[in-house]
Amino acid sequence: MSLHVDFIVKENVLLVRLAGELDHHEAIGLREEWQAQLAQNNVGNVIVNLEKLSFMDSSGLGVMLGRYKEIQASGSEMVICSISPEVRRLFDLSGMFKIVKLVDNEDFALQMLGVAS
Repeated sequence: MSLHVDFIVKENVLLVRLAGELDHHEAIGLREEWQAQLAQNNVGNVIVNLEKLSFMDSSGLGVMLGRYKEIQASGSEMVICSISPEVRRLFDLSGMFKIVKLVDNEDFALQMLGVAS
């Protein structure tokens, strides 16, 4: 299975929905497209919905961390939501949730960032 990505802009938030598998084959393309979306849409905050992501390896984690650092450097916020148990384990082991916020669902994340869903 490959990776499917949807980028949706809601006000000043870039919503990134990932489905499928994020491995080293998919990571480079995701990073490039994500950076392009951030540049062309003039958004600040980012919500990453991982509900339909069934697998992620360390290269996917690297993409997440890299975008988190870029977003943080611009004074904005990145929130993870709806994470699957398989992917959550990788995030837990890596310590990512010590720096990136995790919330239950997309609607709550949008409200938290001041966007009506």
